[in-house]
Amino acid sequence: MAKYKYRAKNIKGKEIKGAEKATNKRELAKKLKEKKLTLVKATKKSKNKAFNFAIPFIGKVPLTEKMMFTRNLQVMISAGLSLTKSLRILSDQTENKKLSQILDDVVESLKKGDSFSSTLDEYPNIFSNLYRNMIKVAEEAGSLEEVLTILANQLEKNHSLKEEIKNALIYPVIIILAMIGIGIAMLIIVVPSLAATFEDLGIQLPLTTRFVIGLANFIIEKWYIVVTGLIVLFFALNSYINTKVGRKVWDKMLLKTPLINSIIRKVNAAYTTRTLHSLLGSGVPIIRSLEIVSGTVNNVYFKIALQKAGKRVRKGENLSSALEKYADLYPTMVIQMIRVGEETGKTSQILEKVALFFEEEVKNSTQNLAAALEPILMIIIGATVGFFAISMIQPMYSMLGGL
Repeated sequence: MAKYKYRAKNIKGKEIKGAEKATNKRELAKKLKEKKLTLVKATKKSKNKAFNFAIPFIGKVPLTEKMMFTRNLQVMISAGLSLTKSLRILSDQTENKKLSQILDDVVESLKKGDSFSSTLDEYPNIFSNLYRNMIKVAEEAGSLEEVLTILANQLEKNHSLKEEIKNALIYPVIIILAMIGIGIAMLIIVVPSLAATFEDLGIQLPLTTRFVIGLANFIIEKWYIVVTGLIVLFFALNSYINTKVGRKVWDKMLLKTPLINSIIRKVNAAYTTRTLHSLLGSGVPIIRSLEIVSGTVNNVYFKIALQKAGKRVRKGENLSSALEKYADLYPTMVIQMIRVGEETGKTSQILEKVALFFEEEVKNSTQNLAAALEPILMIIIGATVGFFAISMIQPMYSMLGGL
């Protein structure tokens, strides 16, 4: 039995907040109904408040697992298997223990009469807002097979985008890690030997040489402080980025960084148009679609832009006109093509074509990024090696000059 934080309304319409233990949201709603309260929103409380910061890769279900689950579920439903039987089979087949446990819990909830979408609402960290809303639409329209096909395609496209970005960053990351590793090895192995030689010869050392020797001694003698400091720094930055202010600062920095900002705009354009296409194609109204997309994009500035655009569309404005205010975020082509879709009544189809275009653009941009970063990395490595070499060789030249 989990503990839920809830918002509810009483008979007079007054909002009340509280916490209550329940097996699921349906049972929570029943308990509140007995108290003459109507449930508005409920969220499962975290069991470990002391560790309420995000740890990467912990407690996650990989995107590939969700992609395969959705594709296999669609195949089973189209073959005529019941939802509960399909989920039970997939629970036995999946190698991810967390997903297997979730699917078992979902089957039990379905047996009690809960809807598929309401059971998925129990796992917002696993199934996105987009995923859950599209399943809800499928249940209302009786088109689960079709919506699962759209969702599987959506997840596959998202996976492709992430892989393109990941592949582009592998080379620079390897080079940087190798440079750091070699630098530490030089400081630990080479510098102490040279420092001992300089001390025996009684040479007056320049500032840069003293700095390198001091850094080497600190790493050797106080290595535990360095390791602890790096770990604390990692978690501190991770926690800060997960705050509202930290997320804004991080996203703003990314949007201002040369080379990266162009890719971020294209990735978000591809993701927005692809997701809107999926939602509109599933029968979700445009306003609700914008709300869902705004809740799924990662960059906070794109999130705010979509939320404000949704409010303008709610007042009767076209989506293309609403997005014109954010031409610094969304490329002009996105806005122009949406306008064409609105004029022809084929917005969903146009959005798919735009998504395909920007997905290809992301692929090309990430390939160019690796090529552009290579000379920059070579300059950084050359400058680092040059500083180290000059710092350690300069005292030798000074010694030879004094002979």
